[in-house]
Order: sequence, then structure tokens, then C-alpha cells
Amino acid sequence: MKTKILALALGLAAASVCLAADEQALRDADAEWSKAAGAKDLDKTVSYYSDDAVVMPPNDPAATTKEAVRKIWQDLLTSPGAAVSWTTTKVNVARSGEMAYCTGTYEITTNDASGKPVTDRGKYLEVWKKRGATWKCVADIWNSDLPASSSATTPTSSEAK
Repeated sequence: MKTKILALALGLAAASVCLAADEQALRDADAEWSKAAGAKDLDKTVSYYSDDAVVMPPNDPAATTKEAVRKIWQDLLTSPGAAVSWTTTKVNVARSGEMAYCTGTYEITTNDASGKPVTDRGKYLEVWKKRGATWKCVADIWNSDLPASSSATTPTSSEAK
């Protein structure tokens, strides 16, 4: 009986070590991903997504193809005055070690139509899946903490088009 209890305890301890290692790997990957976006490295930025990822940016339809995901990031990273960064605040790895999610905060600065820098701050949620030994983001959503601006109101039917 003591042998079974010891084996169970050792198994649980080993699982905890593996999950802690996965958590750190995700924190490191997310930090590197933020650095890639901050450096405006489009190829590296989109490389963190799985081929079947869904990206849900604010005020835009969901991107469900690799090309659509790339376009979102290309538009963001090449916009005038663009500066992007985010910081992970929480990582939760499933007991299976196959899926996880990260939450955190972001900051995005771009220039408005007059060329004045405008900064948005908010929060994000990423869902990651382990593919072999590599983690890939399969779902990504972010939204602002700032109040909606009056310019974001829906146009009337006479203004549409």
C-alpha cells in the first residue's frame, strides 16, 4: 500500500513539474511574440498562430484563415506610428498539458488621421494548443479598456456606403 501511495505522490509531483515547465514555456513564448510584434516582424508575429487559428480583433470580423490573420497584423504593424506590446499576467495549463490559456494586458499606439499618436490599452485572451513539443495559439481576442468613442457609432442608412 505504501508503494502505491508513494508512486501516486511521485506521479503527481512529476505532473506539477511538467505543468510548471509548460507555464514558463508559454510565458516565454508570449513575451517573445510581443517582442516580435514590437519589432514589426510580420512573419515572426504570425508564426505563433496555428494554421487553423481564429483571431478576433476589436471592431472587425473574426479572421479564420492564415491570410486573414496575416492581413490583420500587416495592417496593424504598418500603420503610421504603430507600437504594439503586451504582457502576460496569468497562464493556466490544462492537467493534460495539451491546452492552455494566457491572459494579460496590451498597449497599441497608432497615429490618428491628423497624425497625432493615439494609445489604446486593454486586455486579451489567448488559447494555446501543444503541437508536439511546440505551443501554438489557436484563438486570440483582445478588447479595449477605454470607453467607446462617439466616432464608433453606427452610421444611419443615409450615411452608409
